[in-house]
Amino acid sequence: MTGFVFLNKPQGITSFVAAAKLRRIFGEKKAGHTGTLDPMATGVLPVALGGATRFIELISSHDKAYKASFVLGKTTDTLDITGKTTEEKEVSAKKEDVENILFRFKGKIKQLPPMYSAIKKDGVRLYDLARKGIEIEREEREITVYSLELVSCNEEKNEYTISVFCSSGTYIRSLISDIGEALGCGAVMTALERTEANSVKIENCFSFEQLEKLKEEGRLNEALVSVNSFISYKKITVSQAQAKRFSNGGELDLERVKQADKDGFYNVYSPEGVFIGIGECCRNEGLLKVKRVYVER
Repeated sequence: MTGFVFLNKPQGITSFVAAAKLRRIFGEKKAGHTGTLDPMATGVLPVALGGATRFIELISSHDKAYKASFVLGKTTDTLDITGKTTEEKEVSAKKEDVENILFRFKGKIKQLPPMYSAIKKDGVRLYDLARKGIEIEREEREITVYSLELVSCNEEKNEYTISVFCSSGTYIRSLISDIGEALGCGAVMTALERTEANSVKIENCFSFEQLEKLKEEGRLNEALVSVNSFISYKKITVSQAQAKRFSNGGELDLERVKQADKDGFYNVYSPEGVFIGIGECCRNEGLLKVKRVYVER
């Protein structure tokens, strides 16, 4: 089977393990997730199967949405509740203070990636260095927080839950840590659910249990989303001769592909309406280049 599966990842497993489990359920040799989700986190994890793995980098939307909980007055080395406590402080901040501080973190902001992250430095994952007690300098990255709202709180227990809609590369653990630092008492993430990723919403995702049931009923294909449905750039239809050339990796003359009127990616179809791949329009070269050819495996 080739396509994408939208998984509601459970807590306690890595994204790699989740993809491997889907590979077993679907009987596919290839599987790849579209973005790491921490083991303690749950929620949306699109996974490519079969030939769809070659299209992961061409996914058009990379923004994410989360619901995250945290407690004030505590910090850890991992910036979440699973880590070793590094400091505890008295908390004077109230709901109003938290709401007011959130405004500082909306829009384009700079964020320092945490040491416990999958980012590589000289070919080594930062979390591998962190586990050895090694901390290195990291460069701040610009991210965008489109919305940041307080969802609920328990002032007596200093517990808060926020909703976040942000650009790819945003670390919610770091965001919460920065909020706690701004409040002067520290904060640590206690729960995280990704509610949207790559335009996929949580309500459209399947649990492992649901997928196993569909498999038993012979309906597993109902959970599979085609490559051209998930990665849907503007559609162009080419001639039979052009389709054959494109499928063999040959670029096309834009003079003969009138629908490709702007630079960028396009979903390319044969005259019969069969999806054959994704092309890239390069008007300065007068070519529709082959970005990916669609094959089942």
